[in-house]
Amino acid sequence: MATNPVLDVSTLTTSPTAAEALEAWYKDNPPVIDPNANPRDVSRADLYSKDLWRAPFAEMRANAPINKVEDSAYGSYWNICSHKAIQHIESLPDIYSSAAGGIVIADRREDDETEFELPMFIAMDRPKHTGQRRTVAPAFTPTEMKRMEGEIRHRTAEVLDSLPWDEEFDWVDRVSIELTTGMLAILFGFPWEDRRLLTFWSDWAGDVELSLAPELNEKRQKILFEMGAYFQQLWNERVNAEPTPDLISMMIHSDAMKDMDHLEFMGNLVLLIVGGNDTTRNTMSGLAYGLDQFPDQRKKLQDNPDLIPNTVQEIIRWQTPLAHMRRTALEDADLFGHQIKQGDKLIMWYISANRDESVFENADQIDIERENARRHLAFGYGIHRCVGARLAELQVRILLEEMAKRRMQVNVTGEVKRVHACFVHGFRKMQVRLSKY
Repeated sequence: MATNPVLDVSTLTTSPTAAEALEAWYKDNPPVIDPNANPRDVSRADLYSKDLWRAPFAEMRANAPINKVEDSAYGSYWNICSHKAIQHIESLPDIYSSAAGGIVIADRREDDETEFELPMFIAMDRPKHTGQRRTVAPAFTPTEMKRMEGEIRHRTAEVLDSLPWDEEFDWVDRVSIELTTGMLAILFGFPWEDRRLLTFWSDWAGDVELSLAPELNEKRQKILFEMGAYFQQLWNERVNAEPTPDLISMMIHSDAMKDMDHLEFMGNLVLLIVGGNDTTRNTMSGLAYGLDQFPDQRKKLQDNPDLIPNTVQEIIRWQTPLAHMRRTALEDADLFGHQIKQGDKLIMWYISANRDESVFENADQIDIERENARRHLAFGYGIHRCVGARLAELQVRILLEEMAKRRMQVNVTGEVKRVHACFVHGFRKMQVRLSKY
């Protein structure tokens, strides 16, 4: 990759966050809620920010777990709502492609000269996907998890010990974001003092709603190129150094990724940042919110910390931090009696599969003793299953263990603000107060 000029990091902190930019855009372009809109068009962001998504998915699972929406803000697409159908599609990557249309419901705007595409291995098909995934996979092996566990525990303890016991605070900012950005900084060997940039970039990269605001696309592109320039500096510093366990060094010293062009490098950074930040962050927020919603389960966990490992799986299932992934049909196919045409867009709603009543009894409830909690699809399935799943599970487990050591109960007491998007499913803000149990 070509060497870029040195970047002035101080200029990166002056831009609004993605959420702030979108809120400003919506003031000038208020969304029109059509009372006659197709109730099965679950791409509408307000369903998630207002927490109204359960009913439409339950109706579809009951009556039409595979159905087509013709007119949406993102064009026509197939809703794939059942656990079985999603597993089937993900097990056939040579028919249902990640590369052909990308992994989110939003399409690339062919008529927009400012649009640009970031290649990333989750949005690649075999064989290229295989080589690039193998490059970063060693960072997430059981051996690496064991090596990192002490550092994760130390950082988690520091964050929890910094929290006030006698006042309200934002759990998302003080705990969820702080812990996940710190973990990403460790994984990348990223300068610690700049770690909050990772959250800033993650939100600009992963917010599907930005595709509906073409005026923000140039801003998004500028921010992501600044991200690329920052990481390019880290690459240049390490390219002639001895290999280290961080992800950038792994890329540099791999045959599959050492010759990436700048856009492909940026694309894989976006994948690892969004994958490592948004998912774990929103699971940690879902943990606090969900246990507060089900105090009987929280009490059961407080009385029996041995239930923590299964609680981790159940919270990930219940929260489902990424609501969907997309595939595009490479050929005509029969999908359980539905005729899929080449080029059709299929949206696999993980958030629905993890509520599938045929798999999970009383699926809207948190049940920390649920025997099949591990069958959730929050990490995907098949060759694209989340490469960092073990790390996410480890971080959430350690958070629960360190909370138990402190007999820390999190009580939601104030404003809860959810992400306004149909892709990332999580929380912007959650005011809480701690108590001892």
